[in-house]
Amino acid sequence: MRKPFASLDDLVRRHVASSGHSGPSPLSRLVGFGANPGALDAYAFVPPGARGLVVILHGCKQDARGYDRGTGWTTLAEREGFAVLAPEQRGPNNPMRCFNWFDPERGAAEAESIAQMVRHLVATEGLDGRRVYVSGLSAGGAMANFLLATHPALFAGGAILAGLPFGAARSMEEALLAMRGGTRHAPREWGDMVRRASGHRGPWPMISIWQGAADTTVAPRNAADLAAQWLDLHGITWAPRSSVMVDGARRLQWHDEAGRPAVEAWTLEGLAHGAPIGPGVEEAVRRGGVAGPFILDAGIHSTWHSAAAWGLADPERVIPDAPEATPRPREMPLMPDPLEWAQMSPEQVIERAMRLAGR
Repeated sequence: MRKPFASLDDLVRRHVASSGHSGPSPLSRLVGFGANPGALDAYAFVPPGARGLVVILHGCKQDARGYDRGTGWTTLAEREGFAVLAPEQRGPNNPMRCFNWFDPERGAAEAESIAQMVRHLVATEGLDGRRVYVSGLSAGGAMANFLLATHPALFAGGAILAGLPFGAARSMEEALLAMRGGTRHAPREWGDMVRRASGHRGPWPMISIWQGAADTTVAPRNAADLAAQWLDLHGITWAPRSSVMVDGARRLQWHDEAGRPAVEAWTLEGLAHGAPIGPGVEEAVRRGGVAGPFILDAGIHSTWHSAAAWGLADPERVIPDAPEATPRPREMPLMPDPLEWAQMSPEQVIERAMRLAGR
């Protein structure tokens, strides 16, 4: 069994001593990006020749640089040639350093601050405004979805890790209820919340949803609601186009009318609350990232898979997953046939995938 580490910084120090890896995040402070109504801090990394941009949003009790070190976004960005923007919450805004996705007024102000950061970087660094994406974990995942809902024309895609649907809460009390899976709306109602927020009518960003079947902080039910929200916006029927096992995770994928992936949902057996990276500490560092609190060695690297889905990572240059020393036998779960999928609601589709992933 791998020995647990007291903190992410402890893990970084130990790995630096053993491998010579530089450890610290290369993110630099970003200033002068606008009026900043949400009073957020900002950090950025722009390697030479970068064109695309990924916004990464940390969870509660995290900070921008620690989250980047854990998930490995700037390591991947340097290798693949895209920029990274990492907004950071300030203590006075939220004592737990959570983004205020559940507060309509504060959430809107923070979303506008992040939009100003994005526009500033695109303009000053010559980035491609058509290749801007956002990814976040937990409260950062919910805030990523807030951005996708309120500024859909600004983003080509997003990855929501253990997050919640837009409109799930309008107060801290409602947020806690939603995290436990207590919010219920029909798919059309979820979609209409986004339509009212932005007035946008499409095209909509490509969405990746990541959820651990063993997450007791943000209930897996929220992944089903996220899928329902974005499938309704994309106007896609509930039957997924494909259902495959990738690195031990089940990926459901829905395509648009042109046959392009529009929504995908990843469910992971045994994964608790956190961003999945891996496999193994050494392999994760080669790919980018180090395991630590809420950055979990799960045998699949969500950072790379997200970037690859957006066309920012070259599959020809990716490092293959390291096989387990003694692979454990596992019977492949039986999946419903296409006719059965077609008769299910989006919630039933995701819940079925959760049961299969956790069996």
